[in-house]
Amino acid sequence: MPPASRPRFPSLDSRAAVALILLAVALVARAQTFGNPVIGFDEQFYLLVGDRLWHGAIPYVDIFDRKPVGLFLIFAAARALGGDGFVQYKLVALASVVATALLIHGIARGYAGRVAALLAAALYILWLNFMEGEGGQSPVFYNLPMVAAAALILTVRRSDDPLRAGAGAMLLVGVALQIKYSVVVEGVFFGCWLIALGWQAGQRGARLARSIALWIALALLPTLAAFATYAAIGQARAFVFANFLSVLAQGRGGLATQLEGLAAILGILALPLLLAATGWRNRGGTARDRFLLGWLAASAAGVLLYWRFASPHYAMPLLPPLMCLLARSIDSGRRRRIAGLALAGVGLIGGQAVLAVSARHKGGADAAAAVARAARVDGTGCIYVYDGYPALYMLTGSCLPTRWPFPGHLATQEESRAAALGVDPAREVRRILATRPVAIVDDWPHFAGSNPVTRRILDAALATDYALAARICTGPTRMRLVYRRRTETRPALPPSAIGTHACAS
Repeated sequence: MPPASRPRFPSLDSRAAVALILLAVALVARAQTFGNPVIGFDEQFYLLVGDRLWHGAIPYVDIFDRKPVGLFLIFAAARALGGDGFVQYKLVALASVVATALLIHGIARGYAGRVAALLAAALYILWLNFMEGEGGQSPVFYNLPMVAAAALILTVRRSDDPLRAGAGAMLLVGVALQIKYSVVVEGVFFGCWLIALGWQAGQRGARLARSIALWIALALLPTLAAFATYAAIGQARAFVFANFLSVLAQGRGGLATQLEGLAAILGILALPLLLAATGWRNRGGTARDRFLLGWLAASAAGVLLYWRFASPHYAMPLLPPLMCLLARSIDSGRRRRIAGLALAGVGLIGGQAVLAVSARHKGGADAAAAVARAARVDGTGCIYVYDGYPALYMLTGSCLPTRWPFPGHLATQEESRAAALGVDPAREVRRILATRPVAIVDDWPHFAGSNPVTRRILDAALATDYALAARICTGPTRMRLVYRRRTETRPALPPSAIGTHACAS
């Protein structure tokens, strides 16, 4: 009898094999987050808006924020998957991350070996955990259309007419703009590169002008469609204010805080930047190389112009071009391939440690459930999260007491101007308190950048109308405080119960 044939496994050149490997990496890297509904304040709020969309709420009209409506539509789609929404949006984010990594692999495979390309794609997934990208922060979603646009542009050869590829790329940039407007600098770079490609292909005068006009129109099309939708329901002013005008009056925090955050971002990116830079010495640059370097520079310029570094997730747009560049460096020799493998080990192990520390300091599923139980709605009325988890509105089934339910909008100094929100924060907090929320959630120690005016208003109401009902440790030195109306018969904790010593481990 002939010997039994050996089973054949897909090679690393198989798209299916690469996709399965990257999916496995992403599942391992992000598994800690699936059971935690409070991994990030921003994404808790995005899910809240997505949830309320299904109940008829209109972003900017019923719930204020500055993010483009496309981001909220993603979370609304995740909410449509059923369940409580918290696991579902993480699965949608996981799919976006894996798809982005697959595109990075495809770009890298154009000039690097299969191992180097796979490592670069895996490093994108792993490095997100260092940058608060373990869940559904907006770059997790907008990096996907931007990498897809870059991949399309890289298909254009020097002698090709870039019109069709450019049209697809700029439409993808337009989609990304409706997830977050900060991609505009990268989009401008992509457009300029397409113009250069058109010039090299012999386009001149009216022909090139028509291509440019088409590319610009397609990049603006999703935003114009969103504006037209709001104009059709008579809310054009609300759309323009939230999307474009309010950000001009928003604070940016102190210089020391921003520089500290920038230093942290540079520290997070130091190892991949170092490996990418040292592997490129004494190498000639191709058009592909120049595009990737230009893309990285445009991403960095966009991050710097936005000038917000309090969270490392603002720098996540740097990761796709950086990892594409890193692939070539990893491919330049055996030692660098070993260094790439070591970097992946650092990303896997270090990323898990970062997630564990973050959950310990921010609180996890148990802490969130405890706060929700203490703040539960018995009958009718809303809770008010002055400072705490935005997810509590969903976890308690509460109505929203304000159009500004994201705590940072009414509770921080950065948002203290009426021109930034469309309302005087002090007036709005007084109005909320006049409705006598059934429970108020606060934080201890109080946020250093809090709005002193709204803080005084809140403290006065808590002293006269509310009693401390629960304090839940959400970190070694941090507590969430839940106050309930004094008219309730439940026993209240004494003011002396507030103290960071109670949470020390």
